[in-house]
Amino acid sequence: MKLISDPSIAIKIQKMKQRVRWQHPSIIERSIDQTRMVIDQHDHPDFSFIVLGDSGTKSHYGYHPQRLVAELMLKHKDECSFVLHTGDVIYVVGSREYYPANFIEPYREFIVGGEQPEKIAYDSMVFNLPFLPVLGNHDYYDVPFFYRLITGSTLSLRRMLRYKDFEIGWHGSNQGDAYARAFIDYLTGIAAPQELNQHLDKHYTGKTDTGRCLHYLPGEFTRVPNRYYSFRYGGIDFFALDSNTFNTPAPLPHTAAGDVYRRELQKRRQEIDREEELILAECDKLNSEVAADAELLDDFSAKLDQINEIKLDIEKQLASDDSPVIDWEQLDWLRSRLIESWHCSEVRGRILFFHHPPYVTEATKWDQAQTLAVRQRLRWVFNQVAETVGDGVKERPIVDIIFNGHAHCLEYLRTLDTGHADSHINCIVSGGSGRRPRRQRAEGTVLMEMFQDNSGKSIRKVAHSQLYVGRSGHGLEKRLSYSCVRIDVKNGNPPKFIVRPLVAERVGDEWFERELDKIVI
Repeated sequence: MKLISDPSIAIKIQKMKQRVRWQHPSIIERSIDQTRMVIDQHDHPDFSFIVLGDSGTKSHYGYHPQRLVAELMLKHKDECSFVLHTGDVIYVVGSREYYPANFIEPYREFIVGGEQPEKIAYDSMVFNLPFLPVLGNHDYYDVPFFYRLITGSTLSLRRMLRYKDFEIGWHGSNQGDAYARAFIDYLTGIAAPQELNQHLDKHYTGKTDTGRCLHYLPGEFTRVPNRYYSFRYGGIDFFALDSNTFNTPAPLPHTAAGDVYRRELQKRRQEIDREEELILAECDKLNSEVAADAELLDDFSAKLDQINEIKLDIEKQLASDDSPVIDWEQLDWLRSRLIESWHCSEVRGRILFFHHPPYVTEATKWDQAQTLAVRQRLRWVFNQVAETVGDGVKERPIVDIIFNGHAHCLEYLRTLDTGHADSHINCIVSGGSGRRPRRQRAEGTVLMEMFQDNSGKSIRKVAHSQLYVGRSGHGLEKRLSYSCVRIDVKNGNPPKFIVRPLVAERVGDEWFERELDKIVI
């Protein structure tokens, strides 16, 4: 049974535009840039921020890893200017019904009125420290109507479906609507024209070189303007992207080789279906025991998560057509804003954050078609920027750091000479903040990529992983590491970034806090 569904890219774009009243006459009349915002800041160029991702999950067998990571964050809260979230705020289907337990309760100290979290509505949150998220794939997921009809009725029926550990209830995300109501300035909720005008005049008072924009005010008004947006802080330009709308795999070619690969995908889908059935059978056996092995059940659940991801990736490849929908509007926006950033003397660095990592060594992600799609489309953007800016880039990479989630780990990679403008970029995957940690791939830390040029196919080293923190070991030595990172930005042009990994680790039945060695970028 297909437990989750992913809206099409066209639907995602359309629905999100409706929610922010994209280019409404009142917005155009005021020359408002709906992809920009300003945050008040101090004058000193040194500042710090926290990055986390893939957090929005429930307690597991008596412990809540997401809450432990939140407690790590609290020790640094007073010294940090804001928090970036790399997506998958709520599992499994971004439903509004899970915001109280899976977001508001764990991060209550970051929300106004958090001393009484049960009184905070998910669509009325106000943050006391800027909390700046992007959409993950789970924040867009929905529940098929048939499953929704069954699973909400009785616990026994949910046990019959053998998925009782999954956080799937009556609702899905409603095509990203829950996320939009929680974090984005939901302008479509303002019905009267006069009220809309008053809202725009009150909250869109920020001034930039691209026009008026939203003014983010901690403790008062803490909405982001759009599903993708930018802001400048301490001379650093931050670009928040929605990678869910440019991760469509390239269409399979209508050739003999393409037909062979299509059959291989179909065969692989059948194999993982059988693997899933075997795991579910083992879960049934464990659930029938009086003293079920909770750790083994958790391992099985983690494998089911991975199987579901592989299924979705295969489905996206098989469903791809000759004219896949790609969010060129967003990619063109990123290209033009990066070019503007490079031409601005006030900017000393650039940071991107979005969900799907273009470079990663987590066991299941590197070979996914979505990973390749995101990497190729970002390369197109970076190549365009490098060609336009020319000597202005000099020896620096197009962006200083890329932050991602999606892979349930903490990883630091650096790209090598890729032959493109994404060379020598620092990549940090911060997706280990709550959902089950994943293992690193058996193939090792060096990423190889196949290239096709006029001389034929060639394989090139494109990235090297220098730190990986996730799931490791087995049995009594198994380590489950949950994490976030603190980034200290230092004065200078180019700036220096100090990466401070923060880890809550479970070994056996014991928990340990550890701060790993700092990484200087």
